[in-house]
Amino acid sequence: MSIDDLAPFLGEWTVGVLFPHAPADQPPPIARCVFEPILDGRYLTQRTEVPVPEAPDSFSVIAAHDDGTFTQHYHDARGVSRLYAMTFRDGVWTLLRETADFSPLNFRQRFTGTFSADRTRIDGAWEMAMPGEDWKHDFEMHYRRA
Repeated sequence: MSIDDLAPFLGEWTVGVLFPHAPADQPPPIARCVFEPILDGRYLTQRTEVPVPEAPDSFSVIAAHDDGTFTQHYHDARGVSRLYAMTFRDGVWTLLRETADFSPLNFRQRFTGTFSADRTRIDGAWEMAMPGEDWKHDFEMHYRRA
């Protein structure tokens, strides 16, 4: 696999975030996300702008590996930097963080998102696990091609 295999991500998306304890009468925040190749297509960037102060804007660089996996190097406006193991197979996008990197590992994280058949949506959710505990739902993310 290579960065070329991530072509379904390319372009601009809107992202709706659904938090489990958000008030039902409040619409979910809508973020803007852009995936673009850089450095002659060797890497893919993901830039996300979120219009609410509680959620940070972020910038990620995705690199391909010879074994068919990817690494997402994530940075956000809080100063957080993390490395996620990433896969993209059969329309399913996964991100996983289970070891400390640039930030301490206070909890494990994983994301699973599934592309729609027409590649205009990605429906996914983040999960987290505290040390010694099982995975628990954190929040949903729904990408729509802009």
